[in-house]
Amino acid sequence: MGTDRVILGENCIYSTDSRETQLNNNIVVCGASGCGKTMSISEPRLLETEHSSLIITMSKRKLAEKYAPMFRRRGYQVLTLNFAEPESSDVTYDPLAYVDGYRDITYLAESLVKANPKKEHANADPFWDEASVSLLSAEIAYTLMKHRKPTFTDVLDLHNSLEIEENGGGISTTLDSRFAALGQAQPKCFAATCWKSFRQLPIRTAGCVYGTLNTTLDTVFTPELQYMMRERESIDFARLTRERTVLFVITSAVNPVLNRLVQVFYAQTFKQLFEAAEHSEGGGLPVPVHVLCDDFAVGGTIHNFHEYISIFREKGISVTLLLQSESQLESMYGTDNATTILNNCDTYLYLGGMDLKTCRSVSERLNVPLDEVLYMPLGRVVVFRRGQRPVITRRYDILQDKRYQQVTARYEKRER
Repeated sequence: MGTDRVILGENCIYSTDSRETQLNNNIVVCGASGCGKTMSISEPRLLETEHSSLIITMSKRKLAEKYAPMFRRRGYQVLTLNFAEPESSDVTYDPLAYVDGYRDITYLAESLVKANPKKEHANADPFWDEASVSLLSAEIAYTLMKHRKPTFTDVLDLHNSLEIEENGGGISTTLDSRFAALGQAQPKCFAATCWKSFRQLPIRTAGCVYGTLNTTLDTVFTPELQYMMRERESIDFARLTRERTVLFVITSAVNPVLNRLVQVFYAQTFKQLFEAAEHSEGGGLPVPVHVLCDDFAVGGTIHNFHEYISIFREKGISVTLLLQSESQLESMYGTDNATTILNNCDTYLYLGGMDLKTCRSVSERLNVPLDEVLYMPLGRVVVFRRGQRPVITRRYDILQDKRYQQVTARYEKRER
């Protein structure tokens, strides 16, 4: 199988063959809003993708409509997952579809509970999140045991039927009889164990845990998304690793709540890709998968991402992270985890901006005064590759790319 190229600037075109370059294919791009990250990074990546699978997040549906025909001509399977307008999706994302065991249940519950970006670095007692994870884990496990073909909407239905009241200093709930019957049949089952932890809470604590979890689930799973989960086929991540596939993941630029589910989606995506690699000969994916994350640090954090990225290369997985600044990444992931993420990207591209922390970082990398970076001319880019001298060049002019001209002409012709 051939390898793709990556275009990072004028006269900066690199191979993605890690055996040849001895580098990983993780790329971090820092550039202020409006600096051209889409036209100079995202669209060239689409044009250059011919041998690997690609998952790309975008808020502009136009790009999916524009490039889908090109990928079909290349023999790709083309899928669209539209979180902003679920009814227009080809496939659905049902988080319950990728749960295979108890560890998966806890992982999913933690991903959902911590999907709110405000929680990641809050000073609140971790007990509240742990109790919420326990309750949601019980509901997920119960649903998997009691439904033949469950979807996450069944978990939501179970959760919405839960009512709590005080009972002699403790609590009683509308789900007690169901979990009691389950516990009698299988005393040590995971669902009954998690439920027992929740049932031992005092009324005020239980009410707060339920209310917090209820708010999280209501904001993440809109009625439109629930309908999509019932009516569409779930994404087959294993197929992405066997057949060349492009998955357009469309979000909303004006509805940031959707980003929470997108981050949960990515958490499970990476987990599924890892497991597919583990079961493949040689421990790597048969078809490499590249994930292009637009506005990576805008939504919630991706659960365990700082741990995943360190072993992407050996699994045949890579990412391009589009950021406005390093400060943005640090605010979402914390200083240590943000540093880990940056250190595991062998390519760093700077497109300019006004964030002082990022400018200082770039000036130190270049060994030049801060003002040279802070007042860098528009259209200039700096490319850092591990083991190589930095390259200062101009932004890639995609308007002169013949492939781009052809794709654009075909798209505009269809639009008339």
